Amino acid sequence: MNRLNETEHAAWIGYRRMRLLLDLQIQRDLMRDSGLSDPDFDVLSNLSEATGQRMRLTELAAHLRWSKSRLSHHIGRMEGRGLVSRQEVAHDGRGAAIVLTSRGVSTIEEATPGHVASVRRHFIDLLTEDELRTLAQVSRTVLSRLE
Repeated sequence: MNRLNETEHAAWIGYRRMRLLLDLQIQRDLMRDSGLSDPDFDVLSNLSEATGQRMRLTELAAHLRWSKSRLSHHIGRMEGRGLVSRQEVAHDGRGAAIVLTSRGVSTIEEATPGHVASVRRHFIDLLTEDELRTLAQVSRTVLSRLE
C-alpha cells in the first residue's frame, strides 16, 4: 500500500508536529534557563556520563550521530567557553579525547534540574503511566530497527 490510512496518517502527522514543537520548546527553555544550546547539552551530558568524563572525538561523534567535522567545530567553540578540553590519548596518537572541565561539570550540573523540569512540564507529566510504558515500548521497537 502506498498511502497511509486515516489512523496511520493522524499518528504520523501528530508525531511529526509534536516532535517539532516539543523540541523547540525544550530548546528555548534550556537556552533561557542555562544559556546552553541543545547541542551543548548533548555534548556535556554525554561526557558527564562517560567513564572518566571523557570520550574519544570519534566515539562521541558516532554516539551523537554527528560528523567528526561538525563535532570538532562545536568542541572548538565549547573549548573557548572553558566547558571541555581536548587531550591527546597517551597510548594512541591517532585522535584526541574530549574531556569535561570542572567548569563543564558545574555547568551541566546546574543546567540539568531546569532541563528535567522542562521535559516533565511539556511532556512527561502530560502522560499517564500506561502511556509512558507504551511510548517506551514503541521507542524500543522503532530504535531496534533503526540502530
